Amino acid sequence: MTKQQNEQITLAPLPQEELAIFKEEIQEAFMKGLQDSFPEAEDSTKMGPLPSEEDFEHSLTVKDSVVRQIVLNGERIGGVVLNINPETQRNEVDFLYIKANAHGNGLGTKAWKAIEAAFPETKVWELHTPYFEKRNIHFYVNKCGFKIVEFNHKGNPGPNIEGEEPESDEEFEFFRFEKVMTEESSEL
Repeated sequence: MTKQQNEQITLAPLPQEELAIFKEEIQEAFMKGLQDSFPEAEDSTKMGPLPSEEDFEHSLTVKDSVVRQIVLNGERIGGVVLNINPETQRNEVDFLYIKANAHGNGLGTKAWKAIEAAFPETKVWELHTPYFEKRNIHFYVNKCGFKIVEFNHKGNPGPNIEGEEPESDEEFEFFRFEKVMTEESSEL
């Protein structure tokens, strides 16, 4: 076991002056996932950043948005943007990333446990991930205990996308995941 695997992951507020770097790190991590699945996507200049500037800005301006950096030994190794609903405690993960140089050491799983510990009142966690992100699907289902509860596509866009027209079917194919944390939340 490496020293890094023995270390504690913590969540820390993101200083406002580091927001631009944080966004670049998220976009780099998401683009790497796309390129791993579709090597022909190497030229990302044609498609723009992932997530888009608009999606990133929207996630930060939602009423109950929480932005945290994932820290190991005083160094940011990733980050998360959450939407915490204090009334329903049905909380959403907008973006979660671990830097590429920290992959494969179990740090993502430790980061997820730190997120759960930071928000113990959560009844249900929800998130979306693209259909092609096998690494994400494995992580959320097999490591974190999520279940796939819906497949969103052009014919079933889901509640948050109504009125938006995707350019292609593939652009809009996502799995919706949920993790129920308490028995009473299953009645939601």
